[in-house]
Amino acid sequence: MSSNADLMTTEIGERDALDPTIAAPVTNVAEYGFEGRFEDWAEDARYYEYSKAANPIGSGHTSTVPIKAFSPDLYADGPSRLIPLDLSSELGIEGGAATSPALVANFVRIRAGEQITTSPNATSQLYYVISGRGFSAVNGRLVRWEKGDFLTLPAASRATFYADSGNDAALYWVNDEPLLRYLGAEATAPRFRPTKFRRADAVARLDEIALRPGANDKSRVSVLLANAEEEQTLTITHVLWAMFGLLPPNQEQRPHRHQSVALDLILDAEPGCYTLLGTHLNEQGDIVNPTRVDWQPGGAFVTPPGLWHAHFNESGAPAHLIPIQDAGLQTYLRSLDIRFSDRR
Repeated sequence: MSSNADLMTTEIGERDALDPTIAAPVTNVAEYGFEGRFEDWAEDARYYEYSKAANPIGSGHTSTVPIKAFSPDLYADGPSRLIPLDLSSELGIEGGAATSPALVANFVRIRAGEQITTSPNATSQLYYVISGRGFSAVNGRLVRWEKGDFLTLPAASRATFYADSGNDAALYWVNDEPLLRYLGAEATAPRFRPTKFRRADAVARLDEIALRPGANDKSRVSVLLANAEEEQTLTITHVLWAMFGLLPPNQEQRPHRHQSVALDLILDAEPGCYTLLGTHLNEQGDIVNPTRVDWQPGGAFVTPPGLWHAHFNESGAPAHLIPIQDAGLQTYLRSLDIRFSDRR
Protein backbone atom coordinates (compact mmCIF):
# COMPACT_ATOMS: atom_id res chain seq x y z
CA MET A 1 0.00 0.00 0.00
CA SER A 2 1.31 3.46 -0.90
CA SER A 3 1.91 5.94 1.86
CA ASN A 4 0.41 9.43 1.92
CA ALA A 5 3.89 10.76 1.18
CA ASP A 6 4.10 8.60 -1.97
CA LEU A 7 0.68 9.87 -3.16
CA MET A 8 1.68 13.46 -2.54
CA THR A 9 4.92 13.02 -4.49
CA THR A 10 3.04 11.46 -7.43
CA GLU A 11 0.43 14.22 -7.54
CA ILE A 12 3.09 16.93 -7.52
CA GLY A 13 4.95 15.13 -10.32
CA GLU A 14 1.78 14.95 -12.43
CA ARG A 15 1.09 18.63 -11.89
CA ASP A 16 4.65 19.46 -12.96
CA ALA A 17 4.26 17.36 -16.13
CA LEU A 18 1.10 19.24 -17.13
CA ASP A 19 2.23 22.73 -16.16
CA PRO A 20 3.61 24.44 -19.32
CA THR A 21 5.53 26.97 -17.24
CA ILE A 22 7.81 24.22 -15.87
CA ALA A 23 10.55 23.14 -18.26
CA ALA A 24 10.95 19.49 -19.24
CA PRO A 25 14.08 17.52 -18.25
CA VAL A 26 17.04 17.77 -20.63
CA THR A 27 17.12 15.02 -23.30
CA ASN A 28 20.29 13.06 -24.00
CA VAL A 29 20.32 12.43 -27.76
CA ALA A 30 22.70 9.50 -27.36
CA GLU A 31 19.95 7.50 -25.67
CA TYR A 32 18.04 7.35 -29.00
CA GLY A 33 20.80 5.77 -31.07
CA PHE A 34 21.52 8.59 -33.50
CA GLU A 35 24.06 11.38 -33.73
CA GLY A 36 23.66 14.99 -34.74
CA ARG A 37 22.48 18.35 -33.47
CA PHE A 38 18.91 19.30 -32.69
CA GLU A 39 17.50 22.06 -34.88
CA ASP A 40 15.65 24.98 -33.34
CA TRP A 41 12.62 25.42 -35.73
CA ALA A 42 11.41 28.43 -33.74
CA GLU A 43 12.24 31.27 -36.14
CA ASP A 44 8.70 31.51 -37.54
CA ALA A 45 6.89 31.27 -34.20
CA ARG A 46 4.87 34.34 -33.18
CA TYR A 47 2.92 35.09 -29.99
CA TYR A 48 0.00 37.52 -29.72
CA GLU A 49 -2.00 38.67 -26.77
CA TYR A 50 -5.49 37.24 -27.32
CA SER A 51 -7.44 40.48 -27.77
CA LYS A 52 -4.95 41.68 -30.42
CA ALA A 53 -5.34 38.69 -32.74
CA ALA A 54 -8.59 36.89 -31.93
CA ASN A 55 -10.55 38.77 -34.62
CA PRO A 56 -8.19 39.80 -37.45
CA ILE A 57 -11.15 40.51 -39.78
CA GLY A 58 -12.86 42.84 -37.31
CA SER A 59 -9.59 44.65 -36.61
CA GLY A 60 -8.95 45.18 -40.31
CA HIS A 61 -5.83 43.02 -40.41
CA THR A 62 -7.53 40.50 -42.73
CA SER A 63 -9.32 42.14 -45.64
CA THR A 64 -13.07 41.66 -46.09
CA VAL A 65 -14.79 40.45 -49.25
CA PRO A 66 -15.87 43.56 -51.21
CA ILE A 67 -19.20 44.21 -52.89
CA LYS A 68 -18.26 44.22 -56.57
CA ALA A 69 -20.18 44.17 -59.85
CA PHE A 70 -18.84 42.89 -63.20
CA SER A 71 -20.28 44.13 -66.49
CA PRO A 72 -21.31 41.88 -69.39
CA ASP A 73 -19.20 44.19 -71.55
CA LEU A 74 -16.21 42.13 -70.34
CA TYR A 75 -17.12 39.30 -72.73
CA ALA A 76 -19.34 41.03 -75.31
CA ASP A 77 -16.78 40.85 -78.11
CA GLY A 78 -13.15 40.17 -78.90
CA PRO A 79 -11.14 36.94 -79.15
CA SER A 80 -11.92 33.65 -77.45
CA ARG A 81 -10.63 33.90 -73.91
CA LEU A 82 -11.14 33.33 -70.19
CA ILE A 83 -11.98 36.48 -68.19
CA PRO A 84 -11.37 35.94 -64.45
CA LEU A 85 -13.47 38.13 -62.16
CA ASP A 86 -10.38 38.75 -60.11
CA LEU A 87 -10.41 40.31 -56.63
CA SER A 88 -7.19 38.70 -55.45
CA SER A 89 -5.44 42.03 -54.79
CA GLU A 90 -8.39 43.30 -52.71
CA LEU A 91 -8.41 40.02 -50.76
CA GLY A 92 -4.64 39.90 -50.26
CA ILE A 93 -4.44 36.56 -52.09
CA GLU A 94 -1.31 35.57 -53.99
CA GLY A 95 -0.67 32.89 -56.57
CA GLY A 96 -3.65 33.31 -58.88
CA ALA A 97 -7.04 34.82 -59.52
CA ALA A 98 -9.79 34.68 -56.87
CA THR A 99 -13.26 36.20 -56.64
CA SER A 100 -13.69 35.05 -53.04
CA PRO A 101 -11.25 33.34 -50.67
CA ALA A 102 -12.46 29.91 -51.85
CA LEU A 103 -13.83 30.47 -55.36
CA VAL A 104 -12.98 32.10 -58.66
CA ALA A 105 -15.64 33.09 -61.19
CA ASN A 106 -14.89 33.63 -64.86
CA PHE A 107 -16.66 34.74 -67.98
CA VAL A 108 -15.75 32.48 -70.90
CA ARG A 109 -16.02 33.82 -74.46
CA ILE A 110 -15.69 31.35 -77.36
CA ARG A 111 -15.95 32.64 -80.90
CA ALA A 112 -17.93 30.59 -83.41
CA GLY A 113 -15.99 27.49 -84.48
CA GLU A 114 -13.28 28.03 -81.83
CA GLN A 115 -12.44 26.33 -78.57
CA ILE A 116 -11.23 26.89 -74.99
CA THR A 117 -9.51 24.30 -72.77
CA THR A 118 -9.76 24.27 -68.97
CA SER A 119 -7.92 22.11 -66.45
CA PRO A 120 -7.97 23.78 -63.00
CA ASN A 121 -6.69 22.25 -59.79
CA ALA A 122 -10.21 22.17 -58.37
CA THR A 123 -12.57 19.70 -56.71
CA SER A 124 -15.68 21.34 -58.19
CA GLN A 125 -16.44 23.23 -61.39
CA LEU A 126 -19.76 24.71 -62.49
CA TYR A 127 -20.43 26.07 -65.98
CA TYR A 128 -23.60 27.93 -66.98
CA VAL A 129 -24.19 28.61 -70.67
CA ILE A 130 -25.13 32.29 -70.99
CA SER A 131 -25.50 32.17 -74.76
CA GLY A 132 -24.77 30.00 -77.76
CA ARG A 133 -24.41 26.25 -78.11
CA GLY A 134 -21.63 23.74 -78.59
CA PHE A 135 -20.09 20.64 -77.06
CA SER A 136 -17.32 19.65 -74.67
CA ALA A 137 -14.74 16.88 -74.62
CA VAL A 138 -14.16 15.97 -70.97
CA ASN A 139 -11.50 13.34 -70.28
CA GLY A 140 -12.28 11.74 -73.63
CA ARG A 141 -16.09 11.86 -73.28
CA LEU A 142 -18.41 14.17 -75.27
CA VAL A 143 -21.41 16.18 -74.09
CA ARG A 144 -23.47 18.81 -75.91
CA TRP A 145 -24.69 22.02 -74.31
CA GLU A 146 -26.80 25.05 -75.18
CA LYS A 147 -28.03 28.30 -73.66
CA GLY A 148 -29.47 27.72 -70.17
CA ASP A 149 -27.70 24.42 -69.44
CA PHE A 150 -25.59 23.86 -66.34
CA LEU A 151 -22.58 21.52 -66.35
CA THR A 152 -20.63 20.39 -63.27
CA LEU A 153 -17.22 18.70 -63.44
CA PRO A 154 -15.31 17.00 -60.59
CA ALA A 155 -11.62 16.86 -59.70
CA ALA A 156 -9.09 15.85 -62.37
CA SER A 157 -11.28 17.07 -65.25
CA ARG A 158 -9.60 18.30 -68.40
CA ALA A 159 -12.20 19.83 -70.70
CA THR A 160 -12.25 21.48 -74.11
CA PHE A 161 -15.31 23.60 -74.95
CA TYR A 162 -16.17 24.00 -78.63
CA ALA A 163 -18.61 26.65 -79.89
CA ASP A 164 -20.73 25.66 -82.87
CA SER A 165 -19.69 27.24 -86.15
CA GLY A 166 -22.87 29.31 -86.48
CA ASN A 167 -22.62 31.43 -83.33
CA ASP A 168 -20.39 32.71 -80.56
CA ALA A 169 -20.85 31.23 -77.07
CA ALA A 170 -20.49 32.70 -73.59
CA LEU A 171 -20.35 30.79 -70.29
CA TYR A 172 -20.13 31.61 -66.60
CA TRP A 173 -17.55 29.35 -64.90
CA VAL A 174 -17.01 28.99 -61.14
CA ASN A 175 -14.53 26.66 -59.46
CA ASP A 176 -12.80 26.21 -56.10
CA GLU A 177 -9.17 26.42 -57.23
CA PRO A 178 -8.39 29.28 -54.75
CA LEU A 179 -9.40 26.98 -51.88
CA LEU A 180 -7.04 24.24 -53.09
CA ARG A 181 -4.27 26.79 -53.55
CA TYR A 182 -4.73 27.99 -49.96
CA LEU A 183 -4.67 24.44 -48.60
CA GLY A 184 -1.64 23.50 -50.67
CA ALA A 185 -3.59 20.49 -51.92
CA GLU A 186 -3.98 18.68 -55.23
CA ALA A 187 -7.49 17.69 -56.31
CA THR A 188 -7.17 14.12 -57.59
CA ALA A 189 -10.21 12.14 -56.35
CA PRO A 190 -13.56 12.91 -58.07
CA ARG A 191 -16.39 13.18 -55.53
CA PHE A 192 -19.24 13.14 -58.09
CA ARG A 193 -19.75 12.27 -61.74
CA PRO A 194 -19.84 14.93 -64.48
CA THR A 195 -23.44 16.13 -64.55
CA LYS A 196 -25.57 18.21 -66.91
CA PHE A 197 -28.64 20.09 -65.67
CA ARG A 198 -30.70 20.70 -68.79
CA ARG A 199 -32.30 24.09 -69.32
CA ALA A 200 -35.68 22.57 -70.13
CA ASP A 201 -35.75 20.59 -66.88
CA ALA A 202 -34.67 23.53 -64.70
CA VAL A 203 -37.17 25.92 -66.33
CA ALA A 204 -40.03 23.43 -66.04
CA ARG A 205 -39.30 22.88 -62.35
CA LEU A 206 -39.08 26.63 -61.67
CA ASP A 207 -42.34 27.29 -63.53
CA GLU A 208 -44.06 24.59 -61.46
CA ILE A 209 -42.87 26.18 -58.21
CA ALA A 210 -43.81 29.71 -59.33
CA LEU A 211 -47.39 28.65 -60.14
CA ARG A 212 -48.07 27.16 -56.71
CA PRO A 213 -50.56 29.07 -54.53
CA GLY A 214 -48.74 31.46 -52.23
CA ALA A 215 -45.42 31.11 -54.09
CA ASN A 216 -44.71 34.85 -53.85
CA ASP A 217 -45.18 34.75 -50.07
CA LYS A 218 -42.10 32.55 -49.65
CA SER A 219 -38.61 33.94 -49.05
CA ARG A 220 -37.52 32.80 -52.54
CA VAL A 221 -39.14 31.50 -55.71
CA SER A 222 -36.38 29.21 -56.86
CA VAL A 223 -34.99 25.78 -57.64
CA LEU A 224 -31.95 24.51 -55.75
CA LEU A 225 -29.82 22.31 -58.00
CA ALA A 226 -28.39 19.22 -56.33
CA ASN A 227 -26.33 16.14 -57.17
CA ALA A 228 -27.40 12.63 -56.15
CA GLU A 229 -23.98 12.12 -54.53
CA GLU A 230 -24.45 15.01 -52.09
CA GLU A 231 -27.10 13.55 -49.81
CA GLN A 232 -25.68 15.22 -46.70
CA THR A 233 -25.46 18.81 -47.99
CA LEU A 234 -28.19 18.71 -50.71
CA THR A 235 -25.99 20.84 -52.96
CA ILE A 236 -24.82 20.77 -56.57
CA THR A 237 -21.34 19.57 -55.52
CA HIS A 238 -19.80 18.91 -52.12
CA VAL A 239 -18.33 22.45 -52.21
CA LEU A 240 -20.65 24.46 -54.49
CA TRP A 241 -24.30 25.50 -54.06
CA ALA A 242 -26.38 26.83 -56.94
CA MET A 243 -29.88 28.28 -57.22
CA PHE A 244 -31.96 29.03 -60.31
CA GLY A 245 -34.25 31.79 -59.13
CA LEU A 246 -37.12 34.00 -60.21
CA LEU A 247 -37.75 37.51 -58.91
CA PRO A 248 -41.40 38.15 -59.89
CA PRO A 249 -42.47 41.62 -61.06
CA ASN A 250 -43.27 44.16 -58.36
CA GLN A 251 -41.98 41.84 -55.64
CA GLU A 252 -39.47 42.17 -52.80
CA GLN A 253 -37.51 39.24 -51.43
CA ARG A 254 -36.88 40.11 -47.80
CA PRO A 255 -33.42 40.33 -46.22
CA HIS A 256 -31.41 37.25 -45.37
CA ARG A 257 -27.74 36.49 -44.78
CA HIS A 258 -25.30 33.57 -44.69
CA GLN A 259 -21.60 32.97 -44.17
CA SER A 260 -20.96 31.70 -47.69
CA VAL A 261 -19.88 34.18 -50.36
CA ALA A 262 -22.40 34.44 -53.23
CA LEU A 263 -21.24 34.97 -56.82
CA ASP A 264 -24.47 36.13 -58.44
CA LEU A 265 -25.14 35.94 -62.18
CA ILE A 266 -28.08 37.96 -63.52
CA LEU A 267 -29.77 36.27 -66.46
CA ASP A 268 -32.46 38.79 -67.40
CA ALA A 269 -33.73 41.93 -65.71
CA GLU A 270 -35.33 45.22 -66.66
CA PRO A 271 -34.29 48.55 -65.08
CA GLY A 272 -35.69 48.67 -61.56
CA CYS A 273 -34.23 45.34 -60.43
CA TYR A 274 -31.60 45.67 -57.73
CA THR A 275 -30.13 44.28 -54.51
CA LEU A 276 -29.60 46.16 -51.24
CA LEU A 277 -26.80 45.01 -48.91
CA GLY A 278 -25.83 46.08 -45.40
CA THR A 279 -24.61 45.02 -41.99
CA HIS A 280 -27.67 45.76 -39.82
CA LEU A 281 -31.48 45.68 -39.79
CA ASN A 282 -33.79 48.20 -38.15
CA GLU A 283 -36.82 47.32 -36.00
CA GLN A 284 -38.94 46.80 -39.12
CA GLY A 285 -36.44 44.29 -40.52
CA ASP A 286 -35.16 46.60 -43.25
CA ILE A 287 -31.47 47.07 -44.06
CA VAL A 288 -29.89 50.17 -42.50
CA ASN A 289 -27.74 52.41 -44.77
CA PRO A 290 -27.62 49.83 -47.59
CA THR A 291 -25.37 49.62 -50.62
CA ARG A 292 -27.37 49.26 -53.84
CA VAL A 293 -26.30 47.02 -56.73
CA ASP A 294 -28.41 47.43 -59.90
CA TRP A 295 -28.86 44.28 -61.93
CA GLN A 296 -27.36 44.04 -65.43
CA PRO A 297 -28.53 41.20 -67.70
CA GLY A 298 -25.52 38.95 -68.24
CA GLY A 299 -23.57 40.69 -65.48
CA ALA A 300 -22.39 39.37 -62.13
CA PHE A 301 -21.81 40.71 -58.63
CA VAL A 302 -20.35 39.52 -55.33
CA THR A 303 -22.39 39.29 -52.12
CA PRO A 304 -19.94 39.17 -49.17
CA PRO A 305 -20.46 36.76 -46.27
CA GLY A 306 -22.49 37.90 -43.28
CA LEU A 307 -24.17 40.86 -45.02
CA TRP A 308 -27.93 41.21 -44.98
CA HIS A 309 -29.23 41.45 -48.54
CA ALA A 310 -32.64 41.84 -50.16
CA HIS A 311 -33.75 41.73 -53.80
CA PHE A 312 -36.25 44.11 -55.40
CA ASN A 313 -38.06 44.07 -58.74
CA GLU A 314 -39.78 47.37 -59.45
CA SER A 315 -39.70 46.90 -63.24
CA GLY A 316 -43.01 45.15 -63.86
CA ALA A 317 -41.27 42.28 -65.70
CA PRO A 318 -39.91 38.99 -64.30
CA ALA A 319 -36.18 38.64 -63.65
CA HIS A 320 -33.96 35.59 -63.18
CA LEU A 321 -30.68 35.07 -61.36
CA ILE A 322 -28.22 32.32 -60.47
CA PRO A 323 -26.32 32.70 -57.18
CA ILE A 324 -23.39 30.30 -56.81
CA GLN A 325 -21.81 29.88 -53.37
CA ASP A 326 -19.35 27.74 -51.43
CA ALA A 327 -22.33 26.75 -49.26
CA GLY A 328 -21.75 23.04 -49.84
CA LEU A 329 -18.50 23.34 -47.92
CA GLN A 330 -20.03 25.68 -45.33
CA THR A 331 -22.93 23.29 -44.76
CA TYR A 332 -20.55 20.37 -44.29
CA LEU A 333 -18.57 22.45 -41.76
CA ARG A 334 -21.85 23.39 -40.00
CA SER A 335 -20.91 27.06 -40.37
CA LEU A 336 -23.38 28.35 -43.01
CA ASP A 337 -25.54 30.16 -40.41
CA ILE A 338 -28.28 31.21 -42.84
CA ARG A 339 -30.84 33.62 -41.32
CA PHE A 340 -33.97 35.36 -42.59
CA SER A 341 -35.60 38.59 -41.49
CA ASP A 342 -39.11 37.84 -40.21
CA ARG A 343 -40.01 41.43 -39.53
CA ARG A 344 -41.79 43.92 -41.76
